[in-house]
Amino acid sequence: MTAIVELMLDRRSLGEVGAKLARASLGFGGVCVALAAIGAWLWEPWRERFFPAYLTAFSWVLSLTLGALFFVILQHLVRAGWSVVVRRLAEFFAAQGPLLVVLALPLLLGLHELYHWTHPEVVAADPVLLGKKPYLNLPFFLLRLVFYFAFWSWAGRYYYRTSVQQDETGDVALTETMQRRAAPVMLLYALTVTFAAFDLLMSLNPHWYSTIFGVYYFSGAVVGAFALLISAGVLLQRAGYLRRTVTREHYHDLGKLLFAFVVFWAYIAFSQFMLIWYGNIPEETTWILKRTAGGYGIIGLILLFGHFIVPFAVLLPRSVKRAPGTLFYPALWLLVVHYLDLYWLVMPEFGSATPHLVDVLLALGLGGLWLSGAARLSSRHALAPQKDPRLVESLTFENA
Repeated sequence: MTAIVELMLDRRSLGEVGAKLARASLGFGGVCVALAAIGAWLWEPWRERFFPAYLTAFSWVLSLTLGALFFVILQHLVRAGWSVVVRRLAEFFAAQGPLLVVLALPLLLGLHELYHWTHPEVVAADPVLLGKKPYLNLPFFLLRLVFYFAFWSWAGRYYYRTSVQQDETGDVALTETMQRRAAPVMLLYALTVTFAAFDLLMSLNPHWYSTIFGVYYFSGAVVGAFALLISAGVLLQRAGYLRRTVTREHYHDLGKLLFAFVVFWAYIAFSQFMLIWYGNIPEETTWILKRTAGGYGIIGLILLFGHFIVPFAVLLPRSVKRAPGTLFYPALWLLVVHYLDLYWLVMPEFGSATPHLVDVLLALGLGGLWLSGAARLSSRHALAPQKDPRLVESLTFENA
């Protein structure tokens, strides 16, 4: 009962603060994207860089939604009790599928600039692309994208809407329904994320292939999502929200999950690299060579240390994971380095590793637009579930 009283005393939603944040983020993001678009219209170097930079930024915000969606589905799948009070934040992020559909539309204008397999004359002169034409053709590509985004939008909005509906009705049957649907939804989630990574990123170089590439993208997405949950939770508590609801016990578990997926990302990255290096097949090694030459080699080293070695060492102590103020900094760092990882995946196919202003504008722009969607939801609904049957278990949760 004491735990419930504390929840009731906590500030429930962002209200007008969230609405102001949504408007500010929308304005900031819109201005950044507009400046990038104007620059691309006026100057050739910006024009050549625009769509690759847009794809990088879009893949970043998409990964945050997909990572959050994984967390939400997983909590229902395993019937977790500890995570109830932090799950709502993930639901806000996971529900951004419809917004991502809108943000994906500019990519349709740049398909020919991004994917050279969309040029019939190129395919006709390339035996490898001719062999892949049944899969890599524009109508089927677009059909797959429609399916991916329709499923992600439905899944994210379903779990978000059902959760906030339970705040009003207190119906325990809603929890049971979400749990029953979690297994098939998770299976379809795994398939769509894998093939979306193949389509959006791996097909930038259609001669190259890696069956583990989808898992690589997924692992980075989950790292980004946990980093975002921790960062958002700490910032909200500093602003006076969730102070009685989310405790160091919850941060401890989020920190453990972040640590685990940092290691998992490194394991998948090493596995992919090692198999390509050992096999030494030309159509595979050229992909690695592009990403180890010049400035991209430096970025690769930054990822080795910044995405694995340093976070591994920092997150290893129990004391760090139980100190939200300290945990905030490696989480924020990993959120940024996750973008750099996607930059390293996309940009070597299009030119120099030297950062460009259009890269920064589009990353900030799409990040701002995406944040505006999450902030808008947070202004309407409680920041933590109010009538979940496992709410007391979550509020009183303690690590062993």
